[in-house]
Amino acid sequence: MFCHSLAGSKVIHGAHPEEVSAFVNRHIGRHSLDLLGSEKRSSSLSFCEFAGFGLSEVSYGNHVRIKSPALEDVYHFQLVTRGECLWRHGDDRLRVRRGQALMVNPDEEIDLEYSADCEKLIVRVPQSVLNAASASANGSAQTDSVHFGRSPVDLRECPSLASILEAVFCELREADGDEINPVSLSYREIILKKLLKVFPSNRESRDCATGGSVALDRVVRFIDENLKGTIDIEELSEVSNMSVRSIYNAFSRAYSTTPKCFVKQRKLNKLREDLLRGQCRNITEVALDYGFSHLGRFSSDYRKAFGELPSETLKMAS
Repeated sequence: MFCHSLAGSKVIHGAHPEEVSAFVNRHIGRHSLDLLGSEKRSSSLSFCEFAGFGLSEVSYGNHVRIKSPALEDVYHFQLVTRGECLWRHGDDRLRVRRGQALMVNPDEEIDLEYSADCEKLIVRVPQSVLNAASASANGSAQTDSVHFGRSPVDLRECPSLASILEAVFCELREADGDEINPVSLSYREIILKKLLKVFPSNRESRDCATGGSVALDRVVRFIDENLKGTIDIEELSEVSNMSVRSIYNAFSRAYSTTPKCFVKQRKLNKLREDLLRGQCRNITEVALDYGFSHLGRFSSDYRKAFGELPSETLKMAS
């Protein structure tokens, strides 16, 4: 994921961890570094500015522990692209693995332990910029700052956020200098919206407290209206104005299942209705219409749900 994405902006390569640490202190955020294993000159760092964001790829190449005071006026989007890191917060321990990302708030102290093979992508987001985007999305001014929950999100479940980050890296390779242009500003606005959608926050909690059931009803209605299409979790996030994790929690509370299983069951129910009404003669065709491309698995799921094969249901309609 994002392999060599900032290769053209390489700042340090094959260096001592202290060299990377010194650069991070100057350009990304103040911190202290403790080496927990043998020292190797295998640290690397890439850094560049993009539309007011600071983008960096960091690899200490050693087993290290990083401590930092509160970030004060920036958020950090941190994505582990290789290895893992352990985040300590008081008595809490949170292990973030490859493909997982989290948002670090401006008022939070950082205590991270990197595995020797850990590599991370870090996006530094100004607090004022993200809060302005949140206020714009909610259509009103806000008196308090956005505060993200301490929950990692698997970016493999959020392909559109991963895709827009990839697009930014392509733009960086083609860009002339660090100037902010209309294209880069467009990317910035999309990234801000995605961060606010994907990661749970106090802003969303407040919205859900007043309209959570309404949002879930909207999701279910969208699913029922698009059963013959491909429905992914990010579409449901857009429809409901809820984060991906909150959608999972909402479906667990309301239906004791996941969004993916709920969608599959809704598709199976509607497909069975079509069979019983005699609205189709070819089971393969109707299965493909509803997005079941693996016919053997479809038959197995159908039998598990209704205690009979699709062909047996079709005979009942004859």
